[in-house]
Amino acid sequence: MKRTTMVFLGGLLLFSVLALSAAADDSSNVTVINDSNWVLVEFYMSPTSTDEWGPDQLGDQVIGTGDRFTLTGVPCETFDIQVIDEDGDECVMEEIDLCANNATWHVTNEELLGCQKETDDDDDD
Repeated sequence: MKRTTMVFLGGLLLFSVLALSAAADDSSNVTVINDSNWVLVEFYMSPTSTDEWGPDQLGDQVIGTGDRFTLTGVPCETFDIQVIDEDGDECVMEEIDLCANNATWHVTNEELLGCQKETDDDDDD
């Protein structure tokens, strides 16, 4: 099952969708900007309706601090997104609607540390 206990709450404004102009094929470009102090080593996406994660979108690449990574041709759909940092910490954001021409996600220290704290709290239960 792809769901983990480290889920970003919808109230965290991590993902801002910029509706510039509708693409002819309803696909989107998704840019991940790493504004954290950690290297992002894995990036997964899957439709919310699917129980399994898709492939690692980074392949052999990583997103270093201050770097960006852009996926093109992302279908118009609602996705769950997971990133894993260099320490192996996982962060999941659920039900992200990608149906605009461009979407940008700034990954920050606050989000990554929030996931780590939530995981630690779940481990204490």
